[in-house]
Amino acid sequence: MTSLDRLDLEILRKLSDDARTGVVELSSALGISRNTVQSRVRRLEESGVLTGYQPRVDLAEAGLAVQAFVALEINQVGMASVVSGLARIPQVLEVHATTGREDLLVRVATATQAELQELVVHILAIPGVVHSSTTLALTTPLPYRVIPLLEEATRDAGWGRSTPKP
Repeated sequence: MTSLDRLDLEILRKLSDDARTGVVELSSALGISRNTVQSRVRRLEESGVLTGYQPRVDLAEAGLAVQAFVALEINQVGMASVVSGLARIPQVLEVHATTGREDLLVRVATATQAELQELVVHILAIPGVVHSSTTLALTTPLPYRVIPLLEEATRDAGWGRSTPKP
């Protein structure tokens, strides 16, 4: 586990706002040296905290306006094969193992509700899937975010070893 401080947070905040922000721009915006930014970003990448740089895609604008969460009850002995089957379906965006009656929470996207129904039938045909429950996502009033959580986690962490807080 990597310990984060406020400087790490600010670098992650800037990259979350725009993943294409360069080292020189980060350095200037944060008032720290280019070498410090480079070493911090490298450490965040190598430790696995920063796992990539991806564009944010508006699925509705891309013609995939129907998003849903499909909760699956599965034969747990076959979880790996069920997840493997789900991974082969392009409309499956992510899969979370959960506690409770359902074992997996699957986020999916399709162009129409009819396609969603076909997708659910396809998912139910995967060996090991016992039951499904589908919830349509109407809007996303609060999209996925991590910066507020990291702000709370680093509140008392300081601003790095040798760089004074601006």
